[in-house]
This record gives sequence, C-alpha cells and structure tokens, in this order.
Amino acid sequence: MIPKKLPLRAATALTASLALALLAGCAGKSCCSKMAACPLNANDGGKLFGYTQDGTPVKIYALHNKNGVEADILTYGGIIQSLKVPDKNGKFGDVALGYDYLSGYETNSPYFGALIGRYGNRIAKGHFTLDGIGYQIATNNVPNTLHGGFQGFDKHVWKAKPGTSDQGETLELTYISHDGDEGYPGKLTVTALYTLTADNAIRVDFTATTDRDTVVNLTQHSYWNLACQGDILGHVVYINADKFTPVDATLIPTGEIKPVDGTPFDFRTPTTVGARIGQDDEQLKFGQGYDHNWVVNHPIGELGLDARVTEPTSGRVLEVWSTEPGLQFYCGNFLDGSITGKEGRVYNFRNAVVMEPQHFPDSPNHDNFPSTVLHPGDTYHNTIIFKFLTN
Repeated sequence: MIPKKLPLRAATALTASLALALLAGCAGKSCCSKMAACPLNANDGGKLFGYTQDGTPVKIYALHNKNGVEADILTYGGIIQSLKVPDKNGKFGDVALGYDYLSGYETNSPYFGALIGRYGNRIAKGHFTLDGIGYQIATNNVPNTLHGGFQGFDKHVWKAKPGTSDQGETLELTYISHDGDEGYPGKLTVTALYTLTADNAIRVDFTATTDRDTVVNLTQHSYWNLACQGDILGHVVYINADKFTPVDATLIPTGEIKPVDGTPFDFRTPTTVGARIGQDDEQLKFGQGYDHNWVVNHPIGELGLDARVTEPTSGRVLEVWSTEPGLQFYCGNFLDGSITGKEGRVYNFRNAVVMEPQHFPDSPNHDNFPSTVLHPGDTYHNTIIFKFLTN
C-alpha cells in the first residue's frame, strides 16, 4: 500500500516500481488469477476482443491472403467471428453469422463459428460404455448430450500461436481437456490449426492425443449465409452422399443407414434448400427441417468433397471438403429472431446453413458406425476445408 502522506509524484513513482516488480515476478511462471488476467502479448498480432465473465482475456486474430479475404478468429472457442469473401462482382461481404461482442458468445450462442468437442453432435441420454465401463456425461440437450456438454470446447479460451505456412497465414490453437471434463475419460490434448489459403479456403487441421481410452469427435460449427442476409431457402445444395442416418424424435440416430433415393434427403442433384424442406416427411418433422447426418461417398481419412453450396444472386459458392465419414447439414431451424448479431442483424428462422464434417452422431452406442474411440499412443487426425469460390 502507498502511505497516505507520501507526495503524489513519489506515490506515482512507487506505484510504477511496484508494477514493474510484479511483472518481473511473473517471469517464467503464471501469476494470473481468474479475476486478474495476465498482460497480453502485444507483439503477436492479436487484439483484445474482451474478457470472459471470469476475467480471462480473449484475443482476436486476423488472417489474410493476397486476394483480400480476411478471417477473424477468437481464442474463445476458436470461433470464426468473421469471414469476408468476394461475390461474383468482387464485392466483399461477411458470410459468417455471429456477434460483435464477447458476451453474446458466452451467454446466447447456438455455437456460432465454434470449434466443437470433446464430442460433436449428440450422444443418447448422455451415456456410453467404453472398455466395459459405463460413463454418464452432461445432458445439456435433454435428454441427450450435445456438442460436448455444458462447457464444451466452444466455451473455453484456447492458447494461440499465429504463424505462416507454405499454404498461407495460420493460427494454431491448443486446448487441454482434463480427465473427467464433462464426464469424459482421459486427459485430451487438442490442436486446431487454422490456415487461410491462397485459393480462398479456410482450413482446419485437428490433432488430438489422450492418456486413457476415450471418445473424440471434433468439428467446426460455422453458420454461413452466402448472400450475407435473409434466409437460405434459395441456396442450392449438393451433398456427395448416397445414404443418411435417420433419427428418432430426439434427433438420435436409430442405427439404420438408409439410402437417400426417393427421399427429401437426396441432394446428389443440386437442389435448393427450400424445395422439399416443407414436405410431409417424418424425418423433416423431427428436425424441424434438415438437421441430419449424411454418409459421404469418400473413404474415412481421405480428403474428399462433402458438399457444395451455391447462392445464385451473389454467385458465391462454398465447397466443403473433409476426411470425415459424415456430414451434418443443418439449416438454422432453431434460429427464431431472438438473437441480434453483428451490425444489428436479427437472425431469423433458416438464416444460415451449417455444414459440419464429423463422425456419426451417437457413434459410441452403435457398433455399426465408424468408431470414435481414441487410444493412448494414437493420434486423432481430422481435416475440414471450407473453400469459397464464385460462378
């Protein structure tokens, strides 16, 4: 404390000295608390976006390419906060839904732009068995688990390291999920490497390791609107899949792998989102539209085209590539006008498409689905590419 009778100039000098001593004491170790964040590294290109409710600083990093494309990414949840890409006339627009401020992402976000884990999508009744042991995980989407639980990877601050590669500017994000996090076994160390490439693609390369057998299903959950406004019923969708996994009324897969032939889920011929979304179909009623997993037509682990989305007026095209066996296609069925997002835009019903390459929902409870088990000594790999073009 500063003595009450100390002259102002002397008090100021003493305060500065104490601050320098405190910072010096931080060298080589952490002296942060939840309510007293560490000083930010001002030299790594990141800017302060805000502070979480517990006082943790959140930074935003901008990736650029030679074409003028810019991707803004938060350390909170690894969120793509903004992605500005050109239309057919060269006019740039932000195609990603989200917020201009951090508190929106913390308190009222349907996973806008976020990295999802430890398990993307749903697990039935929050229960699975692994190595003969039953695990009960958080049921944040009653009666099921959704996107990792109440405090999934989208709700944590990741450690960031900006850089460059031969493909473009990068941002490496790392998060360590402790053993028992949201009920999952094993300490999981996750890295998500974002790259903005020269051909206008935002690429995510996930890797993960564990010290105990666990289940892992990581994905990226950006909401896209290629017109930058309005609904997406006129967006034209192609999905490279002959089959999909039907669900029950709680959106858990029944275990069946069903051909898309003769159903509203056949997007092998490019079709507008709105063409069949209102049909009298039980699966569409369960999801209030499309909110289902497609079985894509390329081998697991090999990079292949999952889907293509075209917006005719702007001429913007989104291609989705991945190494994953499934693609969850969701079209903003639960947006209801209650969220006011960036630049004061109200996000209404079906104002976005979400394309989530991943393993199938509830895979730990279906032996006929590709396995999501990760063992110690093995490394999880997953690549997702969102490539933006014009026509």
